[in-house]
Amino acid sequence: MSAPRADQLDPSVLAALGHLELVARWVVDGFITGLHRSPRKGFSVEFAEHRPYMPGDDLRYLDWRIAGRADRWVVKQFEEETNARAVVVLDTSKSMQWTGDPSRLSKLAYAERLVAAISLLLIRQRDAVGLVRFDAGLRNVIPPRAQRAQWRRLVAALDEPGGGESSDVAGAMLQAGRIVRRPGFVVVVSDLLVDSAPVADAARTLRARGHEVLMVHVMDPAERDFPESGEALYRDMESHQEVPAAPSDVRESYQVTVREALDEWRGALGRAGARYALAMTDEPFGRPLRHLVGSNGRGAMI
Repeated sequence: MSAPRADQLDPSVLAALGHLELVARWVVDGFITGLHRSPRKGFSVEFAEHRPYMPGDDLRYLDWRIAGRADRWVVKQFEEETNARAVVVLDTSKSMQWTGDPSRLSKLAYAERLVAAISLLLIRQRDAVGLVRFDAGLRNVIPPRAQRAQWRRLVAALDEPGGGESSDVAGAMLQAGRIVRRPGFVVVVSDLLVDSAPVADAARTLRARGHEVLMVHVMDPAERDFPESGEALYRDMESHQEVPAAPSDVRESYQVTVREALDEWRGALGRAGARYALAMTDEPFGRPLRHLVGSNGRGAMI
């Protein structure tokens, strides 16, 4: 019986085993193993050039004729591998630091590991990836690069502080669009505790510029389910507004409101031409990764 892959493990258990960088490597290694076991074949793209072989490269793309003739290990590089540009946009506002259960990762801790995994996955397929971290304003803006050293820059940025009182999701998305100089990808990771209209407008603007927009909505299970407990004082982490309530009195109406809000986000982003995925902080990292991996008509994984 084979051991479970890291991308299929409980995220809090996995996070307890190592630092963010190590967890992201485990997740990507497991996820790629799963892709190789699937019936899907390789990229349908045009050969562009050779590049030197690096440890970890897929042996299917080694040019064995050159290896035999010149005793030189090179990999066939394809056109799409040199073209894709992506920026991952991460919300670091105070609401992202919340968890409904101390045994679970906070939304931000979950999102940081997911962002690190997405970035490593992109870099391993030779795409250029950058990062925008934001709360009420911009925390980091790192333009896309395809070098392996780029991932360490991104991981270092993820360790920097955040925690502003609010989230300017739309502004961060537009900033990401400005640093992707040609049509590429903007991947947004946020708990989306903001109005949907400005975000949908920003997504529409990015789509008009030729960018793909992928929204990952991070949510704690307690935010969706409103678990039973005694009467308590509920405090918004960003506005500081406090509301006393007994969960049994408001649970049903709360759950209806949450479902309506999720439907609103799906609809608003769908009409803007963006893709939407809900990522719960108790689900394995492989699930949101699978939402992001698909065919965009150009052969890239995302």
